[in-house]
Amino acid sequence: MNILVVGGGGREHAIIKKIKENKNVSKIYALPGNGGIARDAECVDISATDIKKIVEFAHANNIDYAVVAPDDPLVLGAVDALEASGVPCFGPRANAAIIEGSKVFSKELMKKYNIPTAAFEVFNDAEAAMEYLKTAPIPTVIKADGLALGKGVIIALTREEAYDAVKSIMQDKAFGKSGDNIVIEEFLEGPEVSVLAFTDGNVVKPMISSMDHKRALDNDKGLNTGGMGTVAPNPYYTEDVANVCMEKIFLPTINAMNAEGRTFKGCLYFGLMITKDGPKVIEYNCRFGDPETQVVLPLLESDLLTVMQAVTNGTLADCEVKFADKHACCVIMASKGYPVKYEKGYEITIPDEISNSVYVAGAAIKDSKLVTSGGRVLGATALGESLDEAIASAYGLVEKIHFGSAFYRRDIGAKALAAYKE
Repeated sequence: MNILVVGGGGREHAIIKKIKENKNVSKIYALPGNGGIARDAECVDISATDIKKIVEFAHANNIDYAVVAPDDPLVLGAVDALEASGVPCFGPRANAAIIEGSKVFSKELMKKYNIPTAAFEVFNDAEAAMEYLKTAPIPTVIKADGLALGKGVIIALTREEAYDAVKSIMQDKAFGKSGDNIVIEEFLEGPEVSVLAFTDGNVVKPMISSMDHKRALDNDKGLNTGGMGTVAPNPYYTEDVANVCMEKIFLPTINAMNAEGRTFKGCLYFGLMITKDGPKVIEYNCRFGDPETQVVLPLLESDLLTVMQAVTNGTLADCEVKFADKHACCVIMASKGYPVKYEKGYEITIPDEISNSVYVAGAAIKDSKLVTSGGRVLGATALGESLDEAIASAYGLVEKIHFGSAFYRRDIGAKALAAYKE
């Protein structure tokens, strides 16, 4: 089989490595891929959002199955276009990807179908939002409606911060048109849990839970990032919590999308907070999370391509989705200065014997050498019988990888370890 994977980050590298395990796969193309992915797939310089060229490439290269991984092309209708041209595809169509593409849509959906989430108000006018904030409970959370590279959410701890957030998003257009509408919502408290789930629109098969580490620096200090590391499973996601989530969040969400004529097929990401009133939805993503994918997929014992095809074909109920009874830890190695300003072009050395455990995100090939080209450069993932073992092994991998201006958090998993000991 010829497989096409749209995207070019660590998430896509993890997907490609897992798909490679299927013996029926003869060729994998990555559009656009990156310098590290080039070890495992043929990278083609076509943007993930150039849907016309993606479809043309798929036909010119006899693609048997396509995986659209990032949010932008999903929201733009890449799956619709590929399927319309006869290429079977993993990922939701545009009318279902709106669950991530519009926070206003997702919040209104949850309200309409009684899916637990934070109380909220929607605004399309900055002055009205400012007026509301004069008496709104503080802290509060302000979200740009559309996609904003994971940066469109501002937690305002003071009223002044809340006013500044509205000004930045709606008036200064920090996130462009994504900030034409905003959601102002209740500040929830409790541990966060990420759950990715396979769904064909009929059944939901959750993957193993994970815990992300968003802040750039140790002890959750510094700026928010796309993620500095993950561990799985998440200690706060107990069997009881999982049962509540399935009954009150996962199945109701799928049923709600069906009722709206927006059947969701693909990977649905549930960003959850375990509050004193039970689990609530912080956000939905219409695709695999990054870097969550880099700890979840290494634990998957079932064949990923087979599961994906079952999702596409609507036969997920008959497909086993099994995970190893182990722990995983992924440590992200980034360029110093990320997520603001950082230098590029440093040579990366990854010993061959650990390359299967490394997922490359921000790297390019220059003069036949792998060099840094992004803020988050790569993720190093290790499994263990215990979380302690997985963490120690992951940091052991990090010590063997070298590039100029490398930095990483040294406390990935510490919070989860503390939770297990509570």
